[in-house]
Amino acid sequence: MSETAADAPVVVVTGANGFVGSATCTALVERGASVRAVVRRAGSAPAVAGVEERVGELGDPAFAASLVEGATAVVTTVHPMGSDRETQHRVGVEATTILARAAREAGVDRLVHVSTAAVYDRTPGTGDVDEGSPLVGEDGGDYGVTKRDTDASLAEVDGITRVLVRPPAILGPGETSVWNTLRPAAVRDQPDARRTAPDKTFAWIHVRDLAAFLADVATGVVAGSDDPGRGPVTGRCTPVNLAAEPARTRDYHETVTSAVGVEPEWVDEPSWTGRIVADRARAWGWSPAVSLEQALAELADGLR
Repeated sequence: MSETAADAPVVVVTGANGFVGSATCTALVERGASVRAVVRRAGSAPAVAGVEERVGELGDPAFAASLVEGATAVVTTVHPMGSDRETQHRVGVEATTILARAAREAGVDRLVHVSTAAVYDRTPGTGDVDEGSPLVGEDGGDYGVTKRDTDASLAEVDGITRVLVRPPAILGPGETSVWNTLRPAAVRDQPDARRTAPDKTFAWIHVRDLAAFLADVATGVVAGSDDPGRGPVTGRCTPVNLAAEPARTRDYHETVTSAVGVEPEWVDEPSWTGRIVADRARAWGWSPAVSLEQALAELADGLR
């Protein structure tokens, strides 16, 4: 039986005009959800049937409350990567927590937060990383530390099911894609960006596979559980790693340098060579559809 419009999930997506946010909106609509796409600039939300644009500042409690009224789930993708530490904390930690509290008060079923594998300590010699591995310390960089602090803050918002999704490098085409657009531009234009350790782990996922997982969790395709090994723990906070097949920096770097017409420079330095263990996500029913060969071919085609 097809789901009626009245029964369809209503999902709030923050950062809906961003790289991950826009892909998530598309994945949600494909699953029959109605999407409230939260942006700061009018006219920047994805122009897709089933997507309603909402314009405002997440840190405003009244705006946050209006967003989540009658919603079934929230997916948060906003983080001002590259901004100063204070801005990342204000937007990433404080505003996201305000929205989470509003969602709890409104009776929203689930909050799905896009965190990052950068919250883990991945210094040389640390080995494989799963959801119970040590997190970065205060020397972990502004991005990793503020993402870590956002996760910790959301863990304290009791009374709503929270899922902390931790992807590594996200491949896929887009003007704001770090790994398909911004990093390759740096490699092309800056000699320092061409230097890397070839055997360092390149943990990655394609944006379509990430968005599919986010949409499945938000719409309840991934059922709740009392065991994090089987699904999001109902009423609790559950971290979950996502990562596709293993790769090394050489794989990515050779693809980029060849496509932009420069030579790579290999350096011999201590590097993390472990894995992002994504067994939990696979136990929840997820598996990546995009292979490394496909992702790198798409990357090269886009650069050429």
